[in-house]
Amino acid sequence: MKKHAFNLIELMIVVAIVAFLAAVALPQYSRYLAKARQTEVMVNLASLHTALQAYYAEHGHYTNVLIGENGIGWKPDGYHGGGEQENFYYTYGFNFAGAQEGVHYFTGKLKTSKEELGNTYADGEQFLVKAAGNLTSKKADIWQIDQARKIAHTQDGVD
Repeated sequence: MKKHAFNLIELMIVVAIVAFLAAVALPQYSRYLAKARQTEVMVNLASLHTALQAYYAEHGHYTNVLIGENGIGWKPDGYHGGGEQENFYYTYGFNFAGAQEGVHYFTGKLKTSKEELGNTYADGEQFLVKAAGNLTSKKADIWQIDQARKIAHTQDGVD
């Protein structure tokens, strides 16, 4: 009775093909994940906009306080204090001197610094709030929304 088996060269060829396919697929998978995380931003910024508009309707001006006394009552779902334990990826909110985590901004799983939010504000008749996330090590992915509900992708951190 004759037994058939793979020889070493055949196994090495199969391993080389699998390694090549993995090398080609991994960057595309990472890009796919980054694009999926960008969807989170649009949903959360639209929600933040709605909360700011509701606050404006009630008080006649905008505020940069997201949660707490005189705040709009908004925070990302599942917020636990910022960092790796969060269910969201980006950092959301306002950046100004004295801004506090959990009051004026919320840090997501990517642990992007509030400084990446750049210049943001909420004054009497206008606001500009941002979201930032370091999806790659190159640069932050930054989005913003204003009182007119204009969502803009100001810096692409995926490509």
